[in-house]
Amino acid sequence: MKKDIHPDYHIVDVKMTDGTIFQVRTTWGSEGDTLALDIDPTVHPAWTGGTSRLMDQGGRVSKFKKKYEGLGF
Repeated sequence: MKKDIHPDYHIVDVKMTDGTIFQVRTTWGSEGDTLALDIDPTVHPAWTGGTSRLMDQGGRVSKFKKKYEGLGF
C-alpha cells in the first residue's frame, strides 16, 4: 500500500434530531466536532413507513407547496 494517501480517521459526535448523540469514526470535520443531522432514520418517511412528518422550516417543501398551491399537490 502507498503511504500518505489515506485520509485520517477521527472520532466525531453525531447529534440526531431527537437529541440523541453517538460517536463515529469518520474523515468529516475535525476530532471532537459535532455533526447535527436535519433528517435521520427516526424522522425520515422512508424508514418510518410514512407515519412521521418532516419538519420543514421554510425549505424545499414549503417552497413547493407555495409555488403549486391550488393545483392539488
